[in-house]
Amino acid sequence: MSRRAVRILDSLRRNAGKLVLATICGLLLAGMTHIVAIIAMPRLTERDAFALLAERTGTAENAVLVVPARGEGAFALEAPTQGEPARFMPSRDPAVAVAACAYDLAEGPLRVTMRTGDLFQSIALHARGTGAFYAITDRAAVRGRLDLLVLTRAQLDARIAAETDVVDAASRDYIRVVAPASEGFVSVRALAAFPSQQRQAAALATSVTCVSEPP
Repeated sequence: MSRRAVRILDSLRRNAGKLVLATICGLLLAGMTHIVAIIAMPRLTERDAFALLAERTGTAENAVLVVPARGEGAFALEAPTQGEPARFMPSRDPAVAVAACAYDLAEGPLRVTMRTGDLFQSIALHARGTGAFYAITDRAAVRGRLDLLVLTRAQLDARIAAETDVVDAASRDYIRVVAPASEGFVSVRALAAFPSQQRQAAALATSVTCVSEPP
């Protein structure tokens, strides 16, 4: 075997050793990252949007102002151990007042009632851990009122089984929404097109009621 061939083989052996070492280091780093993520997951889950809202709105029957339109005055969603605002909303529109209320359907179905006004309004339902699963605007209101009944599939089946009056069931003015999880929150938005409508938007957003009904 020539000297050149020997040098090529030696180079391949050295590079192979480096590749094996780099692969082992990468696997160790990935394993450590995975372990840290598993350990930190319970802590991160405890401080999600639902948990932060439940602390402030869990016992309130009305939605609580989270983000006022063009101003201050709402409570800050903050993680106590971090002191930094929680990422409740990915973006902030200064013309929109946002209110919210947390719910737990284990306590019974949730009745969400919104009375419409002169400003644009919308409601979005969010399930804990999965994001928004339903949204509706004031255009769907009936006689100036929008009623939602948020419930689990089992609660819906029980209600249907208990209904005896077909006429009343067919003519109800509320919308039934099946939630994919028992825990979640309702977000309400009211648009203040002009600064002079800021208080009106906040009043509309916080006038939405979120009340648990008997199972």
